[in-house]
Amino acid sequence: MKKNAAKWIMGNIPAFCNVQDRKVISQVLIDYDQETKDFFRWKVEYTQQEIKELINSKSGIDFGDIIDLIPVSRGESARLIKLKIKGTKKEIIIGKELEIRRILSKTHLYSSAFIVGKSDYVDGIPQKFVLNGAGWGHGVGFCQIGAAFMASKGYQFDEILSHYFTGIRLKKIY
Repeated sequence: MKKNAAKWIMGNIPAFCNVQDRKVISQVLIDYDQETKDFFRWKVEYTQQEIKELINSKSGIDFGDIIDLIPVSRGESARLIKLKIKGTKKEIIIGKELEIRRILSKTHLYSSAFIVGKSDYVDGIPQKFVLNGAGWGHGVGFCQIGAAFMASKGYQFDEILSHYFTGIRLKKIY
């Protein structure tokens, strides 16, 4: 999985995820984030100025212009666990998924399962960064919004579990 992270992250959207049913979303998310629309695949875009200011404010480090965000290590679910931030003044590797998510968002980056795109170079410095990501949670492959939508449509628990975890066999153990 680690070597094919981009393929996994940008793969096909399974049925039921990215549901736009406000009633289902309000039941699962309660008052947390009623505006999120993309629970399975998402995209965050930053200008050079935005990402430079964001990383500086979150880390307290002046990297200068951000040249690159380089994945160093990924976990089994394709989430970044080490990321190199390369600037014109400084370069460091940050670790742990939560730290990566914290430093790259004003509020909450959905997950660290993302790939980085750069464009609009001026004097070798990218002026645009695009994070294309997957998931919003723990990385076990179970979409809570999709499962709630399936339940609202009458699917039973075993059908929902089998949809997300193919090849499973449910067994009573007590």
